[in-house]
Amino acid sequence: MEYRFEFDPVNKILLLRVEGRVTDESFTEGYWAVRKYATSTNANVGIWDFSSVTDFAVSPEFIRRVSDWGPAMPDATRRPRFIVAPPTFGQGMSRMVEIAQGPENPLFKIVLSVDEALAELGIQSPHFEPLA
Repeated sequence: MEYRFEFDPVNKILLLRVEGRVTDESFTEGYWAVRKYATSTNANVGIWDFSSVTDFAVSPEFIRRVSDWGPAMPDATRRPRFIVAPPTFGQGMSRMVEIAQGPENPLFKIVLSVDEALAELGIQSPHFEPLA
C-alpha cells in the first residue's frame, strides 16, 4: 500500500489518499500516520480516500480490533471523517467499518467520492497541499 497526505489549511481538511493493496499491517501503519498528521495539523475534518485501492485484504477480525483502538483522528465527536469507498471496498466491508465505529464516531460517514465528502461539508474549492 502506498499513501500520501494532503492538507487544506484554509478549511483544515486532512486528506489521505491510499493506493494499491491494503493489508492489516499497512492499514495499521496508515492509522498511526493519520494520528500523527491529524495532531500536527490540528485538522477539523478527515477524508480517507480508498478509491485507488486495488485489493482490500483486511480481515473482519482486524476491523473489530481497530475499532477498539478508538478514532485515529482525535476528538471524533466534533470532527467529521469520511471514507471514500470504491467498489473494491465492498458494501459488506463498508457496513462493517461503519458499525465498528459505533457511537464513538457519530460524524463518521462512508461516501463514494472525495467530491461527495466536500459537498457534505459545503466546500466548493479546497486547496490541498502535500504534507511531507
